[in-house]
Amino acid sequence: MDEEYDVIVLGTGLTECILSGIMSVNGKKVLHMDRNPYYGGESSSITPLEELYKRFEINDGPPESMGRGRDWNVDLIPKFLMANGQLVKMLLYTEVTRYLDFKVVEGSFVYKGGKIYKVPSTETEALASNLMGMFEKRRFRKFLVFVANFDENDSKTFEGVDPKSTTMRDVYKKFDLGQDVIDFTGHALALYRTDDYLDQPCLETINRIKLYSESLARYGKSPYLYPLYGLGELPQGFARLSAIYGGTYMLNKSVDEIVMEKGKVVGVKSEGEVARCKQLICDPSYISDRVRKAGQVIRVICVLSHPIKNTNDANSCQIIIPQNQVNRKSDIYVCMISYAHNVAAQGKYIAIVSTTVETQEPEKEIEPALELLEPIDQKFVAISDLYEPTEDGSESQVFCSRSYDATTHFETTCNDIKDIYKRMTGTDFDFENMKRKQNDVYGEEEQ
Repeated sequence: MDEEYDVIVLGTGLTECILSGIMSVNGKKVLHMDRNPYYGGESSSITPLEELYKRFEINDGPPESMGRGRDWNVDLIPKFLMANGQLVKMLLYTEVTRYLDFKVVEGSFVYKGGKIYKVPSTETEALASNLMGMFEKRRFRKFLVFVANFDENDSKTFEGVDPKSTTMRDVYKKFDLGQDVIDFTGHALALYRTDDYLDQPCLETINRIKLYSESLARYGKSPYLYPLYGLGELPQGFARLSAIYGGTYMLNKSVDEIVMEKGKVVGVKSEGEVARCKQLICDPSYISDRVRKAGQVIRVICVLSHPIKNTNDANSCQIIIPQNQVNRKSDIYVCMISYAHNVAAQGKYIAIVSTTVETQEPEKEIEPALELLEPIDQKFVAISDLYEPTEDGSESQVFCSRSYDATTHFETTCNDIKDIYKRMTGTDFDFENMKRKQNDVYGEEEQ
């Protein structure tokens, strides 16, 4: 271990593994360490089920009705991949897709007045949906056509909207859309967690709705994908990529000290040895003195023996409860997957409820979501602090990732990756830099 590296990475969360993969592909000498004996850090999938019970200090362990413990892979952080989003692009460019299998999530639903409705995302569905009245449907259809044709480089498509100054609130006014439609457009299509976006320039929202409909267009049922065997497969896939390009991995390795000289990182001390480096990437748990708390997220893992009511017995789905519907500032999300994804025993479903904590009683906040899931066989409640770095790393060359937020997709995680990449290299992130070099096949033949 007493060697010099270009980059040392601490923690094997998804953000860290993607960055170590990119750095290795770009020819950097990378050492990747994790104090845990497993991959994934905060974003791992726990198996067998007994391990999850231990982790949440439920002493009795799983009852026999839960089936074989090793049939379970339970994500600690629930997220889906947008079919046309940045993470899928990263997987395709690096060819990490060859290590994973995905299934399309069967439906996306939105909560209104105590009931759930399928999110209408095509014109046909919008016209058939009972979320809106007849005249509202026509206006919404006009709005969808406007968004689909919108091109920020062609002012002919603007219809009097200035993408950089017109607020989204004004765009909704222009199409005369009612509050319920605004709720599900902003929260179920553009996937905002709060209503802050309404008073910001509309370009970002229009692009988010485009991403949703383009993702949906790829597979038809929903815009989301999910990997078989759980999200823990994702960091492992990128770790394999890094290893193929010469990256060194050490799990179960304690990190005793990050060695600094004159305010700049020079190495990491572990078990009496020092590995030297020029730059360091890590998650917030490795540098508690360089991060600040930026809120909390509550996540409740619920094991069910039935699909969720009113979802056409889907074996996977997402439900969004817009904040307006339950007098909150931020949305509540439900991600549901099941035995069909090799993450649970036969006939079992895993629904994970998550939201940003707003009060002193976080468990009360998510009651509207839990009511949709009854009866629940077993609940595992986790309240996690969210951390963000207090510095950009330009002086110290220590680059810290942000905690995983309450969103149900990986777009914010990918933005963090691109941001760290830019700060480390001084150049904008370019997907082309992730492409495997054509002749690089070493380490692959024997697999």
